[in-house]
Amino acid sequence: MKKIKFRASSHYVPKKIVTNDDLAQIMDTSDEWIQKRTGIKQRHISQGENTADLSVKVALDLLAKSGLSAKEIDLIIVATMSPEAYTPSTAALVQGEIGASKAFAFDISAACSGYIYALEMASAYLASGQAKRVMVLGGEVLSKIIDWQDRATAVLFGDGAGGAILEIDSDGTSAFLASDLATYGQDGQSLTAGITPALTSFPANGEHKFSSFAMDGHAVYSFATREVPKSIQRACDKAQLAVSDIDYFVLHQANARIIKSVAKKMQLPIEKFPINIDRYGNTSAASEPILFDELVQAGKIKPGSLVALSGFGGGLTVGTQIIRY
Repeated sequence: MKKIKFRASSHYVPKKIVTNDDLAQIMDTSDEWIQKRTGIKQRHISQGENTADLSVKVALDLLAKSGLSAKEIDLIIVATMSPEAYTPSTAALVQGEIGASKAFAFDISAACSGYIYALEMASAYLASGQAKRVMVLGGEVLSKIIDWQDRATAVLFGDGAGGAILEIDSDGTSAFLASDLATYGQDGQSLTAGITPALTSFPANGEHKFSSFAMDGHAVYSFATREVPKSIQRACDKAQLAVSDIDYFVLHQANARIIKSVAKKMQLPIEKFPINIDRYGNTSAASEPILFDELVQAGKIKPGSLVALSGFGGGLTVGTQIIRY
């Protein structure tokens, strides 16, 4: 089994900050109502930047930090549920923009678990020898698919991107220790966005339908608090680790209450579950890499740290990666 390491990590968020008080000016809500139910105080909203734009900024910073040229990247994977188009993929746009002429590129769609699924795919390409260096990105511009009059969903989401470069390492031990991925498609209607119904007749007079977010909050909350601890436990078992061995649990930032509930169910100190949703909101596939990079930059995640990254959400999906940084 080839050994894999993290070469660099990075994140980027748009400059414009929208506070809860700002939202209260356009819908029936309040800062108190939002914070009490979600833990969110503000979010970053894109103006003129689309998903590939955010992802390109992360990609260029990753190259600068790693000292690599774009032509040294073999594969680019972008996890997103808010691509710029059905085609070309966001990953292809990133590949072209940064000049990664030797890389093949594709998107992966697993909503808020997308970055975890993308890491698993990257590790498989590296382990098989099909790639030596992989750029994995999670990028979202969710603001463009939100109904800004629906306070049940509009208050939750933000825009951003994050990612890492992974590469084969001839020394040390592999960063990837174990994973657990699961999909519960029978419950997929609990969280939907961008549904495009098939034509019921032809011609359709050029009409195209596109739905914004719809979510059964109670169902998603119950799913996350039930399945995330199970996924983490299964991954730790595969890695032959106790959950108490993990230094940090980098969970998808969907709701502060969910994260606190997971910590409580696992009987672990909340200090091991860093939270940044108060500043960014739910950035779907970007949330885990944004938080991960913040912890690396702060010196909290350092060489040797054991980290459990766990995503959960639309699909419904859940995924956990156990890594030694």
